[in-house]
Amino acid sequence: MYQAFFGLNSVPFNLSPDPSFLYRSAQHEEALASLIYGIQSRKGFIVLTGEVGTGKTTMLECLRDHLVAHRTPFASLFNSRLTPEQFFETVAYDFDLPCARNSKTEILFALNSVLIQRSNQNQTTALIVDEAQNLSWDVLEEIRLLGNLETRRGKLLQVVLSGQPELDRKLEAPEYRQLKQRIALRCHLRPLTAVETAQYVASRLARAGMKDQKVFPPDVLAEIHRRTDGVPRLINSVCDNMLLTAFALESRLTNLEMLDEVSRDLRLNWPGSNRVWAGTENGALHEPRV
Repeated sequence: MYQAFFGLNSVPFNLSPDPSFLYRSAQHEEALASLIYGIQSRKGFIVLTGEVGTGKTTMLECLRDHLVAHRTPFASLFNSRLTPEQFFETVAYDFDLPCARNSKTEILFALNSVLIQRSNQNQTTALIVDEAQNLSWDVLEEIRLLGNLETRRGKLLQVVLSGQPELDRKLEAPEYRQLKQRIALRCHLRPLTAVETAQYVASRLARAGMKDQKVFPPDVLAEIHRRTDGVPRLINSVCDNMLLTAFALESRLTNLEMLDEVSRDLRLNWPGSNRVWAGTENGALHEPRV
């Protein structure tokens, strides 16, 4: 709606995990490099963690693009609330295994055969699991046992487990100690700093066609960082709504008043604000209560 007004060729703050909009900060570059290295070097198990909205799924999309570009076969699990039977069916489907997909035994035999064949051709194979903190004990144990598929040159299947910090805490439990010992690499995405937030906003606007970012003044950017705590998903929501508000007011600059309005609409609470956005009987929002 506001693209033409601001001279943009696309929506800069879309919530979908578009790899082309990846903000390549030092931590993101390091995490992506670690994921690629872990798979290429056949390390076995790699863990990527981060709070909600810090960009894990976007990172996985970048990893998938890399694997496709390098013709590396992989399977992806987006729904982590699976039974062991559903897990194996999904693996068989994604790898297009030539077997009966309702038989765990046949799936394992077919998977092992395919992995050995690819290894003999100097190819590696990856399994990417998103929202891994939701995996049940039974499924995690099946994934761990897949780590037993190996040759002298390394693991036949490279497993990337991505999840919220609960995944790290889960792996600390005594019953998961065998899996924890097999993790070769760990990556963690933290929220952005104030400087990174400003760079993040500028990079997304540049990708959308605005090379010289002037819509968000420094004081607004600093307050956006404070209210979102540097979480990229929240930054996207706030900036998208602020651009829409500025467009409605026919202003090419955003300001703190617009941020206050957006904060009310999104019901943001930030450190030190002590604000609660309550609904009225007709669904409207009250002013913040201190």
